[in-house]
Amino acid sequence: MAKYHILVADPISQTGIDLLKAESSFQVEVKLGMKEAEFCEAAKDADAIIVRSGVKVTAKIIEAAPKLKVIGRAGVGVDNIDIPAASKHGVVVMNTPGGNTVSTAEHAFTLMMSLARKVPQAHATIMAGKWDRKSFQGTELNHKTLAVLGMGRIGTEFAKRAMAFGMHVVAYDPYLSASRAQMLGVELRDNLDDAVKDADFITMHMPLTNETKHMLNEERMRKIKKGVRIINCARGGLVCDEALAKLLVEGQVGGAALDVFEVEPPPADYPLLAAPNVVFTPHLGASTGEAQESVGIEIAEQVKANLLEGTVLNAVNMPNVDPKTLAQIGPFLRFGEILGRLISQIAPQRAESLSVSYSGKLGEMDTTLISRGVLKGYLEKPIGADQVNLINAVSTAESLGLGFSETRVPGPTEFHDLIEVQVGTDGDKAVISGSFFGGDPRIVKINGRRVEAKPEGTLLLVENDDRPGMIGAYGSILGKNQVNIANMSLSRNVEGGTAFTLISLDSTPNTEVIKELEQVAGVKRIYCMALD
Repeated sequence: MAKYHILVADPISQTGIDLLKAESSFQVEVKLGMKEAEFCEAAKDADAIIVRSGVKVTAKIIEAAPKLKVIGRAGVGVDNIDIPAASKHGVVVMNTPGGNTVSTAEHAFTLMMSLARKVPQAHATIMAGKWDRKSFQGTELNHKTLAVLGMGRIGTEFAKRAMAFGMHVVAYDPYLSASRAQMLGVELRDNLDDAVKDADFITMHMPLTNETKHMLNEERMRKIKKGVRIINCARGGLVCDEALAKLLVEGQVGGAALDVFEVEPPPADYPLLAAPNVVFTPHLGASTGEAQESVGIEIAEQVKANLLEGTVLNAVNMPNVDPKTLAQIGPFLRFGEILGRLISQIAPQRAESLSVSYSGKLGEMDTTLISRGVLKGYLEKPIGADQVNLINAVSTAESLGLGFSETRVPGPTEFHDLIEVQVGTDGDKAVISGSFFGGDPRIVKINGRRVEAKPEGTLLLVENDDRPGMIGAYGSILGKNQVNIANMSLSRNVEGGTAFTLISLDSTPNTEVIKELEQVAGVKRIYCMALD
C-alpha cells in the first residue's frame, strides 16, 4: 500500500516520473494545467508536490495540504512558490540548480553572439528576399570587457566561455570570495557601479529579490559606457524594461538580448518590442532536451530521498542535510532539541530572546541545523510538537516575537564541545549548558551552576537554602511516594548560600508530590523537567 502521495503539477521528464513510480511506497499522480481551486483539491492528500515554472504554488495551496512535506522545483527559480508560507507550515522547498546550468549559460552566450553580430535581423532580411550587407556590421567579442553580474553556476559557465573568446571578464557578486575569483580568472569588483561602468557587454545571472530588482535602472544605465549591450537570461525585473526601451531608442544602450521580461508574455504594446537593436527569445534558457531530462530526474531523486531518508539537498528554506552530515551532527541535533525542551520548562514567561552559543570543536562546525533543533525543542511545549519542525522553527519564533541568535566562543574552553542556551527578558533569564563526555551527552551547567546529569527521563531541579537536612527531606518525600532516585548532582554558590540539587528520577512525580516538596522549609523553587 502506498505510503506517500506525490503530485506532479507541471510537465517533467518521464524518466523522473518513472523513477518515482518504481518505488512501491509512492503513489504518483500527474495532473497538469490546474487552476488554484483545483490545485487545492488535488493537493489535500499530497506529501510532495513537483512543479516547474508553469504553475504557482500559493499560500492557499500549501494551507490546503496538511500532509505536505516537500515541494520540488524542477529548475532553478522558485519565485512561483510561496517560500514564507512553505516555511511557516514546515514544508521544505528544493530546486535543481545544477541541472540546467550549461543549457542556460549556452543560451545566454548565444544571445550575446546574436546581439554582437545582428544575426536575427540579418536572417530576417534574407527571408524577405533582400541582400543587405551594409546594415548589419557587427562587433567582435575579442578584447571586449564583459561584466558578469552574479557568479553562481551559470555566471561561472558564461565567464568560462567568454574568456575562451578573448574577453576580459569583470565580476560582481557579494558572495564571491577574492580567492575564488582569482581561481576563475575574473576581476572581482566590490560594488555594482564599479563593475558595469566600463563594460562593453553586461550579462545578468542573479535571482530576483528586493535588493536586485531594477539593479539596472535608468540612472545606473546612464552612467555606463555609451553603446553597452545587455543580456538577461536570468529573471525579468533585474533590468527596468521601460528604462531600457527608452535608452535603446536614445542610443545610450547599444543593444539588448532578453530571454526574460518583467511581464511574461509581453503584451503587444510592450515598449521593448518596438525598440531598436534587440534580440528576444520566450524564456528558453533551460529549454533543451538534456536540461529537462536532467532536472526532471534530479528533482525526482531529491524528493524520493527526502521522503524515504529525510535527506535535504538544494533546499532554499533550510540547510542542506545529506545522510553523511546528518550522521555527524545527529547526536548534537538530538541533544540540542533536548536542551531546548529543558530550558522551556525553567525559562521566564513571555521570553523575548533565545540565543545559542557554541565553543570548543563544535564551534568549528556548521551548527545551523543544531540551533534549529534547540528552537524546535523550546517551542514544542507552547506550540505543540506536531506543529513545529526544523523548517518552520525560525519563522515560528519570529511570529511569536522571540528574537533568535547564534554565536561562537573562540579559543580553548574547559569543555571539548559545549552548547549553551540562554532564554529570557531584560530582567530575567535562564541558562542551560550541555557537553559530551565519552560520546554521551551531559547537562553540565544550569544558570551558571556546575551540575552533571544525563538528559533523559525526568529531572527534578530544586533551588534551596544551603543547610543540612535538605537532601534527606527530598529523599523521604520521594521514597514515600514510590519515586526512585537514579542519580543526583549538587551545586552551591557559597557555603550557607543557595544550593542546586539536580535529581534524575525513574518516574515522573505527580502534582501532589511536587506540592509537598515545595512545602519543605528552605525550598525556593522546584522545576520538574520531563524529557520523554
